[in-house]
Amino acid sequence: MVLEVRLGDHVRLRKQHPCGGYDWEVVRLGADIGIRCLGCRRRVLLERSTFEKRVKTFLSRGPAEDSAER
Repeated sequence: MVLEVRLGDHVRLRKQHPCGGYDWEVVRLGADIGIRCLGCRRRVLLERSTFEKRVKTFLSRGPAEDSAER
């Protein structure tokens, strides 16, 4: 099952970032997921499968895509 990820989602990961933060914002979608640390603002690219394994919980969800707008 594929995890539904949206731009602007705030997620908590299982592993701590070196700056001490666990919370991230999704800034890019595709085969790789781009995330930005909410502590130090560092950007990281993770493979989608790796990202799905590391996500612990969603803190807030980004706006839903409306398929009628496409």
